[in-house]
Amino acid sequence: MPRRAAFEIGAHSIPAGTRQTVDLPVSVLSDHTPVSMSVHVVHGKADGPTVFVSAGIHGDEVIGVEIVRRLLRAPNLKSLRGTLIVIPIVNAFGFLNHSRYLPDRRDLNRMFPGTPGGSLASRLAYLFLTEIVARSDLGIDLHSAAIHRTNLPQVRISPDNPYTAKLAEVFGAPVILQSPLREGSLRGAAKEIGKDILLYEAGEGLRFDEMSVRAGVAGILRVLSHVGQIPAKGIAKPKAAPQYCMSSKWLRAPAGGLLRTFRAEGDVVAQGDVMAVVADPFGEAEQEIIAPFKGIVVGRAVLPIVNEGDAVFHLARVKSISVAEGAVEDLNDQLTDDPLFDEDEII
Repeated sequence: MPRRAAFEIGAHSIPAGTRQTVDLPVSVLSDHTPVSMSVHVVHGKADGPTVFVSAGIHGDEVIGVEIVRRLLRAPNLKSLRGTLIVIPIVNAFGFLNHSRYLPDRRDLNRMFPGTPGGSLASRLAYLFLTEIVARSDLGIDLHSAAIHRTNLPQVRISPDNPYTAKLAEVFGAPVILQSPLREGSLRGAAKEIGKDILLYEAGEGLRFDEMSVRAGVAGILRVLSHVGQIPAKGIAKPKAAPQYCMSSKWLRAPAGGLLRTFRAEGDVVAQGDVMAVVADPFGEAEQEIIAPFKGIVVGRAVLPIVNEGDAVFHLARVKSISVAEGAVEDLNDQLTDDPLFDEDEII
């Protein structure tokens, strides 16, 4: 059998059956310091699909970096077919400064497809789209909530795409949320060139959350197995089907003041349930935040101080309260008991 061709990326060539970290030049800072995007390529001996896993498009969303670190230590990758491209930190500028944004104060996930001669954010978006996304068959992009918020593990997919809907089920997060494409987003630009991306959201900005990390690692391994990149041995299937939510809504603070929350991410609520109370600092007035429909809390604010209109709860609609509760409970049980996470080389 002829040896598989090397994988070419930038000025680098990775032989089949090897793995290598390479640097793709992005820009030069004002003090003449060169800046690059670091990419780890696992190029299997046998043919198969090309999949990328990315994290840190927003520099303060660090949970994906930890998910990637554990993924790259998974023993399953020793039998990889095809090519896995892993970018732990896309936005290194924001990561170093604990910031969502780039030095030009742009949100990278609103700058796609980018241009090779544009702003710093536009150049980085163009590099990522052309060198990574365009060369892949599938992508998994890892995110967390913004700073001072937290998210329940969830996979967001584009409307009317049966393939990504199936992959989201395989991933096994408790919630699959149908989310429209936004102008300038990575998912939107990927769709324009015929590429599919799963977006995983979990945890809090600038924080690690163990269950969210475990759910991310397990989900990625399931997807890689499903598309034929790695063997299924040792990868547990989800105990329960995820909740497919067609829509969601942010519930906002009716007034400024001190926030007392009675619900957390993963809680299932009925229409009319009191979810929180906002009180003024003098204790003279209180206003309740009421659930407008039955749903599951997929995100919430963590700061106890709010201004009028601040987003407090992200509530996704569910068809069955009992089924939704069961999905979250099964996820917690599985991630606690899964032998995959008892191994020192992954944890």
